[in-house]
Amino acid sequence: MNTQRKTVLVTGSGQGIGRGVALGLAERGWHVLVADIDEQRAKTVAAEAGGEAVVVDIASAQSCREAAEQLQRQGVVLDGLVNNAALFSTLTMKPFWEIDEQEWNRVLGVNLTGTWQLTKALLPALRGAESASIVNVAASAVWIGRPHYAHYVASKAGLIGLTYVMSRELAGSGIRANAVTPGSVQTEIPRTTITADQVRKQVEAQNVQRPATPDDLVGAIAFLLGPDSGFVSGQTVNVDGGLTVR
Repeated sequence: MNTQRKTVLVTGSGQGIGRGVALGLAERGWHVLVADIDEQRAKTVAAEAGGEAVVVDIASAQSCREAAEQLQRQGVVLDGLVNNAALFSTLTMKPFWEIDEQEWNRVLGVNLTGTWQLTKALLPALRGAESASIVNVAASAVWIGRPHYAHYVASKAGLIGLTYVMSRELAGSGIRANAVTPGSVQTEIPRTTITADQVRKQVEAQNVQRPATPDDLVGAIAFLLGPDSGFVSGQTVNVDGGLTVR
C-alpha cells in the first residue's frame, strides 16, 4: 500500500505487540512515531523503524498533554493512531474477588483511561489530516470472558465501547475509529503467568493452529488505517486465529 509517507503513532511500541506493529507499518511505508513510557526502548525501536520516538505515560493526563503539545510544536499531522499500550503480561491470574483496588485501578488507568486521555490530547493532530484513522487494540478475551483477568477483560470491553462512541462523535471530522481483538500473541516479553501447556491448549482450540505473532496483527491494522477501509468505521475486527467466531 502506498501511504505516501503518512504518519502513524503507535503507543506501547517499545516492545511486544506494539514493536511488531510499528516495524510492520514502517515496512509498509508509514512514518512511525514510536510512543512508549520507556525512552530508551522508544528510541531503539524508532531507529529500527526509521521513525521517531515519543516518550509518554498514557496513564498521566499531564504527560499526554505534553506529548501532544510537543508534536503540535513540531507541526506533526497524524494520519493514524494505534492505541496499543496496555498492562497484561505482568498480571498474575486470580479470581476477581482477589484483585485489590490498586491493581484494578492501575489496569483500567492504562488500558482504558489512558487510551481516552491520549486520543483526546492528539485530536488536533488527527483533525489536521485529510482522513485520519484510529485503531484501538482490544482483546478477544472479551468474547470468552476469560477467567482470572477480570480487570484486563473489563478494560478491553470498555475499549470496544469507547471505539463505538469515538466513531460516532468523530464522524463529522472525517476521522474513523475501529478496534481489533487479538487473542494470545507470542512476543519477546516473557510470560511467567501462563504455562506452556496452557499455551498449547489454546493453540489447539484455534482454527489456525499455531501461536500468533505481532505480524499476524499488522495486516488487519494496516487495512483499518489505510484507504482500503475508507468505508469502515465503528467496527471490531477479530484476529485470534478463530479461537472465537464473531
